[in-house]
Amino acid sequence: MQVENLGKLERRLSISVALAEIESEVDTRLKRLTRTVKMAGFRPGKVPLKVVAQQYGYQVQNEVLNEKIGRAFDQAVTENQLRVAGAPSIAPKANEGAVEGTVAFDATFEVYPEVKIGDLATTEIEKVATTVSDAEIDKTLDILRKQRVHYHTKGEAGEHGDGGEAVAAKGDRITVDFAGTLDGTPFAGGTADDYTFVLGEGRMLPEFEAAAIGLKAGESRTFPLSFPEDYHGKDVAGKTVEFKLTVKQIEWAHMPEVDADFAKTLGIADGDLEKMRADIRSNLEREVKKRIQSRTKESVMNALIKLTELDVPKALLENEVQRLIESTRNDMRQRGMKEDMPFPPELFQAQAERRVKLGLILAELVRVNELQAKSEQIKAQVEEYAQSYENPAEVVRWYYADRSRLNDVEGLVLEENVVNYVLGQTQVKETQLAFDELMGNTGA
Repeated sequence: MQVENLGKLERRLSISVALAEIESEVDTRLKRLTRTVKMAGFRPGKVPLKVVAQQYGYQVQNEVLNEKIGRAFDQAVTENQLRVAGAPSIAPKANEGAVEGTVAFDATFEVYPEVKIGDLATTEIEKVATTVSDAEIDKTLDILRKQRVHYHTKGEAGEHGDGGEAVAAKGDRITVDFAGTLDGTPFAGGTADDYTFVLGEGRMLPEFEAAAIGLKAGESRTFPLSFPEDYHGKDVAGKTVEFKLTVKQIEWAHMPEVDADFAKTLGIADGDLEKMRADIRSNLEREVKKRIQSRTKESVMNALIKLTELDVPKALLENEVQRLIESTRNDMRQRGMKEDMPFPPELFQAQAERRVKLGLILAELVRVNELQAKSEQIKAQVEEYAQSYENPAEVVRWYYADRSRLNDVEGLVLEENVVNYVLGQTQVKETQLAFDELMGNTGA
């Protein structure tokens, strides 16, 4: 069978199947059916062949034809050493194209492209390094303390003190009643009773918070407030209203001390503070390593995309677009969002093309350089994941209980093998990066 070249990647094969072969196989299957098929008015195994043929002949003929064409196509692909990308499109050939006694079809399909990766030695890749210092541990402890903050009525003596003068200040949690009017008329969303918020967290507009500061419980203040033009409430966006605010309760924030009891809340059974800091350092270093690996991988993938010439098979691109659409639907469904809206394929085109290209590039690098994931690498990765859980052994068993979970880990290990290989072939520029910058805390 001759392969017809229709373009860069598109090919066409003509497939012929002998009618006698089809008829013989159909007859064999129908006879087999007569022994098992059940029909009203006939005893099991006694349905006449003619009746079975009338009922099931078309279905069986289609099954046989599809199987014969599939085998002929697979044989032609093997003989011509073709790497088919996606499923072929099969269409009947015109009558004049078939040899007598045969039925002919055209199979149109795409082949995998040649992947031409440029000279890795000419490429520079940035690899960052970040140090976890005592300062980062202290910052993390502050965050953990804030997460465990509790409030006491301000001005009342207690085991932790009285919180100072009983007036509202930044950091206090206050409970208020408020009522807003626009030109003397109440507006939607402008009134609330027993509304609680923390001063300084930015939940309320700046003028609102400023009006509350300095008030005591039971005191009120009337003040103007100008809403920004882009405010979500369209009735008052860009307008100035008048609010009356009454403070009903003021509570001051008490953060727990860093002591043995605090350490126990973090899972340190004996309350040892040094163990607690070591545990925090270990967790931070694990997160730093993960983020550095992610940044490095992204740099490597970007370099490979720039260095590589290849044509993307349309079939693979379309499949990836549909996969991304379905993944988006599933994500929206899990979030309780409406997911039956139309998703234009072009929204996912660029992302799908990048993913397909990288898949082809990585597959080529793995094949040529034998970078397949080894069982010991997969095991080491699973054990590393498990270390961040309370019962690592249970997590390891969970991964090994399902082959699909291990496949996911294997894919990540394979990517890491490619990254390490590329880093060994390119010019690596090492850069020190501040902890906060790596973590995305620069705006804090």
